[in-house]
Amino acid sequence: METIIVQSPGPSRPGAVDAGTPDLLHMGPGDVADFGRGQPGGRDVSIVLPDPGVSRRAGRLEAAEDYWRLSNFSRDTAYVVENLEGAGEYLTVAPGRLGAPVPFEFSRVVLPALNGTVDFKVFAPQHAYLDERSAPGAGELTVHPYALDVTAKYFLVLVALCEPRLRDPSDSALPGAGDIAERLRALESCRGLTRSAVNYHIDYLALTKLRLDLGDDPGVDGNGRTGVKRARLASLALRFGLVREEHLVLLPSRRRPAPQESGA
Repeated sequence: METIIVQSPGPSRPGAVDAGTPDLLHMGPGDVADFGRGQPGGRDVSIVLPDPGVSRRAGRLEAAEDYWRLSNFSRDTAYVVENLEGAGEYLTVAPGRLGAPVPFEFSRVVLPALNGTVDFKVFAPQHAYLDERSAPGAGELTVHPYALDVTAKYFLVLVALCEPRLRDPSDSALPGAGDIAERLRALESCRGLTRSAVNYHIDYLALTKLRLDLGDDPGVDGNGRTGVKRARLASLALRFGLVREEHLVLLPSRRRPAPQESGA
């Protein structure tokens, strides 16, 4: 089982249709990866942070069952792990701290550097959201094949994508990325949501969370790629009840405020 995906720093445009493939490191339970400046050529670390202010071996990531741990090898510098889905939420890993558990699904690890800061992203798509109705001691727990966090921004994107068909099953039209961004911007957490960011979340849902197989579809290249992913996502989410009518309350109200009457 894949526990985390690490996106190393470097030029990429993950939300764009014509984006280059980012440098990704896939890790399963028990896998470890060191990060830092590395020896010349960076061959002795898995995640290279090319700044002269970063130690050659600055720390280590360790994938656990459904989360990951961060070790800080520095003697005097703390590292910060930001929750990319939170409103400024973060945790600090103190100098010398080993195996600090990270509970976030979308994270950015930030290190101080000579030229400001350097960072890399860590995604934990297999975060478990356990069914508390399972009786303790009943044997091995069942892992949900589609573990979605209903508090995450990607889930809002999925609900907005499915909204037309939830309201009218005969409606075959699907909103585009720009439509979804506009639909969600009324929410405080989505004020800065862009079309590219929506495409990024669609990619994450399609390729990582729901693991759609798009390889045999003739429309997955060029202009049809995003449309195919949106259609497949909506179909799977609605078919298996991952998005339901009750989730529509997460979206902004569609009612316009009544005009105020002017005083006499």
